Amino acid sequence: MRTPMTVLITDNVDPLCMEMLEQAGITPNVQLKRSPEELKALAAEADGWIIRSGTTITADLIEAADRLKVIGRAGVGVDNVDLEAATRRGILVINAPDGNTISTAEHTCAMMMALARQIPQANASLRAGRWERKQFSGSELYEKTLGIVGIGKIGRAVGQRMQGFGMHVIGFDPVLAPEAAERLGIELVSLDELFERSDVITLHTPLNDATRGLLNRETLARCKKGVRIVNCARGGIVDEQALLEALESGHVGGAALDVYSQEPPPEALQRLIQHPKVVATPHIAASTAEAQQKVAVQITEQVILALKGEPVSTPVNAMAIRMAAQREVQPYLRLADALGRIGSQLIEGSLHRVTVRCAGDVPRRYTEVLSVAVLKGVLSRWASDPVNLINAPFLAREMGLAVEEQRGSTTDSYTNLIEVELGTSQGTRCVAGTIFGAGEPRLVQVDTYRLEIPPEGHLLFYQNIDRPGMLATVGRILAENNLNIAALSLGRTGRGSMALTVVGVDEPIPEAVRTRIAALDGVSSVYAVEV
Repeated sequence: MRTPMTVLITDNVDPLCMEMLEQAGITPNVQLKRSPEELKALAAEADGWIIRSGTTITADLIEAADRLKVIGRAGVGVDNVDLEAATRRGILVINAPDGNTISTAEHTCAMMMALARQIPQANASLRAGRWERKQFSGSELYEKTLGIVGIGKIGRAVGQRMQGFGMHVIGFDPVLAPEAAERLGIELVSLDELFERSDVITLHTPLNDATRGLLNRETLARCKKGVRIVNCARGGIVDEQALLEALESGHVGGAALDVYSQEPPPEALQRLIQHPKVVATPHIAASTAEAQQKVAVQITEQVILALKGEPVSTPVNAMAIRMAAQREVQPYLRLADALGRIGSQLIEGSLHRVTVRCAGDVPRRYTEVLSVAVLKGVLSRWASDPVNLINAPFLAREMGLAVEEQRGSTTDSYTNLIEVELGTSQGTRCVAGTIFGAGEPRLVQVDTYRLEIPPEGHLLFYQNIDRPGMLATVGRILAENNLNIAALSLGRTGRGSMALTVVGVDEPIPEAVRTRIAALDGVSSVYAVEV
């Protein structure tokens, strides 16, 4: 007799989850607040595993889960799952990306209004027995400018609702086509313009190397005096110490925070949380009965389908699993993703077209998946939802990006070549790479410049007049900031003309260093790129 399948549940989910599993003939095994050692033993007996944000599924736990076929994350983010380990073991990872959109958007709007009218502070004052009407004079949102950083599902929902309050909505999202933004009634602007014009700024981006500390001392200083900051996205996007300083100086008029760099917030964050101009909630933007029920139903439906061997609609790593068996494509996938990431950080203006050209020994049957890997690299920097090989084409279509795949038979200088061309409102940029020897990727071209450098880590790109002493001056600045050079390549067209230099360093490049290099005589177009 066949043993019934078991789904391990290690975080609180709506009871509908257990009911649906039982109706499908699957045994739910609810085990909350277990130690890692206990989880190892429990995982060994599980066919499926449902979690929220409270459980971290590490490579060790995956290694112990001999029967595990699917991991379901009841929510959007899967940063608490070791995707590489799951993919290597052939375990499908799925999520529920849509269930909390409305709840998070409504909470963002509520935080915005509470901030404008000082509702929490007035409530606390009245509860304490005081009557301080004059102290809590607020401001209207009507005819104010709302700046949305990241116009994904939640950002769009916030914009739609606040337009109903008569706010003028502007937004920054480098992978959203202007036509798509226009249909949403959102004026697409540069990040600098958004900082300068917004009365209220709300953040709806993922937390990654590109967005960590996005609002810092320098960017907050560029904001309009009295600006209000709302963050219901991810802790770490805002430099909390810089925000506290800006609040105390009066440059920032208020902040509404639902997420923090550390959760629960440590003692060091209490000054910010308790500041009189701050409205703070304990990461509850998605915590509504409706949202929790939606994500529970969605993830349970998908887990049941996966255990029955049927197609699922919200896979995170399904294509990666299929590709894992094809060893020959792996170096090209890594190269394509890196080229997309590099290209996305070198462009100016709004992206509207991505062209991927494969030539030489790049396996012809993998052209499509390499194109998707490029899109993943391009979109992952700013997309508000997690980007993977499954959803990248859908997100590109949703954002109005034109995507073209081209195939060439030979290359002039390399046995294989992947070329990525990004068309923007301000022109076109091209990056290209190749695979050397035993799967070693190299960036070999940027626009018309030929060079050679590993496309990884922390890279400094800058154009300079091709004359003696330029590299030494830049090297001195890097050395003064304790940035060790790990790799270097120079692309030149002739002495006295412009050259392109790419420097790989061991640590992230601070904005102050990039700005200092950009100020050098003869240097232009300076970019700090993370791969």
